[in-house]
Amino acid sequence: MTSSRRAVWLAGAAVLSWSTVATSFKIALSELTVYGMLLVAAPTALIVFALWLTVNKRWYKFASVEPRTWLNFALLGLVNPVVYYLTLFHAYDLLPAQIAQPVNYMWPILLLIMLAVFGKKPIAPVKYIGMAISLAGLTVISLGGSAISGSLSVSGMLWAFASAFLWALYWIINERLGRKADEDVCLFAGFLFGTIYLLAGTLFFPTGEFSTPGILSGIYIGLFEMGIPFLCFGVAIRTTTNPALVNQMCYLAPFLSLLFISMILDEPIVATTYIGLGLIVAGIAFNSRSATTAEAEPDATGSGGPE
Repeated sequence: MTSSRRAVWLAGAAVLSWSTVATSFKIALSELTVYGMLLVAAPTALIVFALWLTVNKRWYKFASVEPRTWLNFALLGLVNPVVYYLTLFHAYDLLPAQIAQPVNYMWPILLLIMLAVFGKKPIAPVKYIGMAISLAGLTVISLGGSAISGSLSVSGMLWAFASAFLWALYWIINERLGRKADEDVCLFAGFLFGTIYLLAGTLFFPTGEFSTPGILSGIYIGLFEMGIPFLCFGVAIRTTTNPALVNQMCYLAPFLSLLFISMILDEPIVATTYIGLGLIVAGIAFNSRSATTAEAEPDATGSGGPE
């Protein structure tokens, strides 16, 4: 198997994995609290990253990490997994999965804005077209939300929007760290600090009761949202001869996710969800293909993958 074909298979596995997590979030939240769910999932992902470093004999890379970089890792772990996933899970706790997932997928649009505001990297005028298309999609989804649940939770929408902002922030921090440390080292170190924070947090925040189905669903999230797909996608993007194709495969994830939401959660998917999500993805795809300025171009890997 050629490296390019292998990369496509790995990216496909990551996309399929991310497509299931919106459904698994809702299932886990029916058994666990938001904090309890993350307390199971994050250490599971940490174990995955530790095994990956062991199998690939990459622990030696920690020897070259500068002390200041460890402080950056500490910040990275606070943003993801702790604050980001607590925010995202709160959104899923308050919203139908078919609403929370597309709103979270707005993060590439927010990233462009943040790079312009904080990174002083101006947005190419043509990209405002893509941003407008995606924002129109968000509006359509919001207007259609009442048809699903009777009334759309405003706080849930704010949580979902905040999760998109946090993922864009994480992308910026991780991108800067990536120039100083190995990508796999960044993943492990971030989740190491995140797990420490979560364990310390049990002294102050209630975790709720842990049922066997809840623990199993939390482990699933740790494996197939936070852990394995990021490794698969990382290898795919590093080894492919066609990175644009690998990135574009991620656009399939939110649509496949709606299929699982409908089949497993029995959520009736309303037309506005399809239309709104289509507009959001179209806007992101338009911007990724449009003429670029000097800024780094975000890919569409989503919410912790697209959630």
